[in-house]
Amino acid sequence: MKLLLAGLVLILIVETHAQWYRRPVEAAQGAYDMARAYSDMREANYRNSDKYFHARGNYDAAQRGPGGRWAAEVLSDAREGWQGTYSGRGYEDTAADQAANLHGRNGGDPNVYRPPGLPSKY
Repeated sequence: MKLLLAGLVLILIVETHAQWYRRPVEAAQGAYDMARAYSDMREANYRNSDKYFHARGNYDAAQRGPGGRWAAEVLSDAREGWQGTYSGRGYEDTAADQAANLHGRNGGDPNVYRPPGLPSKY
């Protein structure tokens, strides 16, 4: 009986940790989601839509799973680190972008940041 119980516990532990191979795929898919949101933002070229696309990219990436969430966090932090240091847009803009990033990554509705009149394509 002890051997059977030990075997069941071992199977449960191995199965729990056997999902490691999904993380890189989720991360790649999340990076793609972030790139798509950035591309859409550039294409839309719509005033005051920046925060919406930040939230949407992070939301889509995080929906992929832990790997996608990780990719969204790394890419968002890298972009905002660069933007805050070199672009001259200032701390307030960087902080607002990071709030939108976090909102989307935590599963919040990106449409909260959607500006009026943004085409429904986005």
